[in-house]
Amino acid sequence: MLTKINEIQAKSVLTKSGLPGSDFVVNPYNGCQFACMYCYAAQIARWKHPGEEWGSFLDVKLNAPELLKAELEKLEKKFKSKNFGTIFFSSVTDPYTGMEAKYQLTRKCLEVLADFGYEGEISVQTKSGLITKDINVFKRLKKVLVGFTVTTLDDKVSRFLEVEAPPVSARIEAIKKLNENGISTYAFIGPVLPYFIKSKNKINKLLDELQKAGVKEVWFEHIHLNTAVKARLFNYLKSEDLKILEEFERSDNAEYREDLEKVIYECLEGRKLKLGLGKILYHKDLPKKK
Repeated sequence: MLTKINEIQAKSVLTKSGLPGSDFVVNPYNGCQFACMYCYAAQIARWKHPGEEWGSFLDVKLNAPELLKAELEKLEKKFKSKNFGTIFFSSVTDPYTGMEAKYQLTRKCLEVLADFGYEGEISVQTKSGLITKDINVFKRLKKVLVGFTVTTLDDKVSRFLEVEAPPVSARIEAIKKLNENGISTYAFIGPVLPYFIKSKNKINKLLDELQKAGVKEVWFEHIHLNTAVKARLFNYLKSEDLKILEEFERSDNAEYREDLEKVIYECLEGRKLKLGLGKILYHKDLPKKK
């Protein structure tokens, strides 16, 4: 898919977060080149691009590093501290979307935080091994946690639903490299994909591989099927495989989620894995569009 790149000047880049586990969020980009079919951010970020297909646009906030520096200094004066809570990269984009290789806005923002001497936790979540190029910057940060979205061990499945995202095999290798360099990592298993990964056997295999790669914390999230996400995803599945569509349709109810959670907790039992927030997330935990 061709992506239209829009170079813009943003008004703000450090904003309060409604996401669980984070206080502030930094989005160096608006939109995402990975075009994942299940992404809830597709409905949050595209309000500036009505009618445009998710994955077909990317707003590049050229002044993001300068804005972040100014906003950090302003908050330091307000709180008289260099710790305002957890800062998360990112909520409506992948911070290592393909054009990060050219613009390096995420890297520059991380360098701003390092130069500032930020004392709170910085959390970064991605699907891209491009993040390993910034290991030297992560080592300058006082407290950093890097997460990878891993929804399957099958590259064919990841290509099917995470259309332009890097293959999951590359993500596992990146997790290993980060851990080898002393960078703490977690895995975000979200959404837990109906049809593809919901069985106890597959979840156990996924957790085995993540632990081998050095992961010590996992987050699980149920699939987020609001009206807009469902329309886009189901239209795509309808054209691909009706059996998969039927399984996704069956997943959109409380009984399915309760049964799935029982399986997940059984798989976690006896493992030295921390469950993020100590709970399995559902879309009610996510921020509502204002």
